[in-house]
Amino acid sequence: MTTLMHSKLTCLKRLHRGKVRDMYEVDDSHLLIVTTDRLSAFDVILPTPIPGKGCVLNAVSGFWFNKLAHIVPNHLSNMPLEEAIPDADERQSVAGHAIVVKRLKPLPIEAIVRGYLIGSGWKEYQQSGLVCGIALPPGLKMADKLPEPIFTPSTKADLGAHDENIDLTEMRAIIGPELTEQVRTISLQLYREAAAYALQKGIIIADTKFEFGLDNNGALTLMDEALTPDSSRFWPVEAYRPGISPPSFDKQYVRDWLESLAWNKQPPGPELPDSIRDKTAEKYREALERLTAT
Repeated sequence: MTTLMHSKLTCLKRLHRGKVRDMYEVDDSHLLIVTTDRLSAFDVILPTPIPGKGCVLNAVSGFWFNKLAHIVPNHLSNMPLEEAIPDADERQSVAGHAIVVKRLKPLPIEAIVRGYLIGSGWKEYQQSGLVCGIALPPGLKMADKLPEPIFTPSTKADLGAHDENIDLTEMRAIIGPELTEQVRTISLQLYREAAAYALQKGIIIADTKFEFGLDNNGALTLMDEALTPDSSRFWPVEAYRPGISPPSFDKQYVRDWLESLAWNKQPPGPELPDSIRDKTAEKYREALERLTAT
């Protein structure tokens, strides 16, 4: 399978190249987002692309945008790709990877919802009994389900920098109290509904990250990606048990391999062996197949 490490469209002006996505200007109201096969871990873009990853991420996001549209509008546009990229060869070069979206004013925060105790939350809980300032019951084990999902926002760091966890007071200072409450309420609702659906398909969504923007009328709009293996921890139900870090459908598989290396988590990242690359691609595809199976 061919991979797309970097898009190279000449018919549109490129505005930004992120960890995974390349963004182009279509017109004053629309952007083109190309979801590449790049993979980042520990905020470092790895040199090895994951075959088919970008197309899987787009398909998973599209599935959730459609399924959760009754909760909050999303950034998908009705403009056909043929109108945004008139050149057939250039359009073919990003087939399956590109979507046309509405141009929004992004909020400078990331909306994180945690339903299980894992990752940095587990580390913090072990030290203080708190996760991002939220007190949790004593005696919880790694990967335990939380009594209720918790909302733990963070700043949105520039490429190569690390996001910083913030509390609601800091979030209110950044975007205001009304918008803070709206983002918090909608994020929890999105997570709860998605987690309940995914559970029926054999997937536990342990945590996830949402990004929002405002449209021209000031309406809150879900943007970027939604509930993908890149923005979430997906665990197979059949392998889950508290007390261990469950195997996953997401890039945690790559993170675990990287943790076994003598790598300082600074660029450049190491090349992935073919076995790790192919297994990761397989996990992304399985997540999509489980979620969309009828």
